[in-house]
Amino acid sequence: MPATDFSTFGRSILSLRRDQQVHSMESGGHEGTSQELELEAFQKQVAELFNDLASADSDQLLSIPWIHKLLDVFLSCQEQFKSIVSKNKGLLNKSPADRYVMEYYERSVKALDVCNVIRDGIELIRQWQKQLEIVYYALDSQRSIGEGQIRRSMKALIDLAIGMIDEKESNSSFADRNRSFGRNNAQKDHNSLGQFRSLSWSVSRNWSAAKQLQAIGQNLVAPKNNEISATNGLAVAVFTMSYVLYFVMWTLVAAIPCQDRGLQTHFHVTRQFIWAAPVLALHERILEESRKRERRNACGLLREINKIEICARHMNELTDTIHFPLSEEKEGEVKQRVQELGIVYYGLKDGLGPLERQVREVFHRIVRSRTEGLDSIG
Repeated sequence: MPATDFSTFGRSILSLRRDQQVHSMESGGHEGTSQELELEAFQKQVAELFNDLASADSDQLLSIPWIHKLLDVFLSCQEQFKSIVSKNKGLLNKSPADRYVMEYYERSVKALDVCNVIRDGIELIRQWQKQLEIVYYALDSQRSIGEGQIRRSMKALIDLAIGMIDEKESNSSFADRNRSFGRNNAQKDHNSLGQFRSLSWSVSRNWSAAKQLQAIGQNLVAPKNNEISATNGLAVAVFTMSYVLYFVMWTLVAAIPCQDRGLQTHFHVTRQFIWAAPVLALHERILEESRKRERRNACGLLREINKIEICARHMNELTDTIHFPLSEEKEGEVKQRVQELGIVYYGLKDGLGPLERQVREVFHRIVRSRTEGLDSIG
């Protein structure tokens, strides 16, 4: 999309041109109004928050703590945006501002389905965590490791592999998900992870995360100069919040297992928005992560999912070489792998619950913000 020339407008969009003062006939060189200053502060806040997210190193990006921070960013932006809406009821009742804000609320309704399937995806990861728990407590004991403990661990690892393969195949072959390997095995072993549906419990069988993201981003373009002028800059605030919503939902879909996760969503935003650079940089980094050979068919780019796969693979390779009675060297090797697995297990145990609650809070905050916003603008 070609860059939009914002230079003809007043102080209400100063934030779109960093370190450059812009004066219009309306402002006449005077200090900006409180409304203009608040709109500028909102742009700066979004830029600062996303710059902080973009500063994460490769080990932090897409980890549970980083996703927490991403959702905190959304909630913070949402709160500031709600304040802007409540203070500008008069303008938001008039065209074209009313159209912009209504489009945002329509996008936010579509985001509610994404929140629901993300919570289901977190529950799926929790099932994988339970299989790690079985392995961890079976082998992490002060006693010598026996054949029964190894057999129990191997069964848990097989169930874990079935569950993860099922989710991968269901995502890569959306139309044929009922014929996936894990689903067939679920009929044979009702205690295995194969019985956990790849389909979300919260949406229909035909629901697609990729299509939902397309719907959220449909017609999401920067406001034109005359629209910015007619809304005293409010159109820029609405566009900014819409883009924050869009990016956050896309990132959740990229990170957490959900049906039809296609990530080939194009982000078009002029870099004259001061928050555009960190958002586009994060988008590119996440896409690069998805292109890595070991992540191409992943059921989610969450860092901890990759750690589950690595730990499970190492444990499987190790248990395949075990013969009884165990030598001290082999038992020591098992204990070392179990310690590594324990770090991943406790990270999931401590992180998934708070993450699920935060996704729930995002859901409820979107609902409340929409209800209050619609009430305030009549």
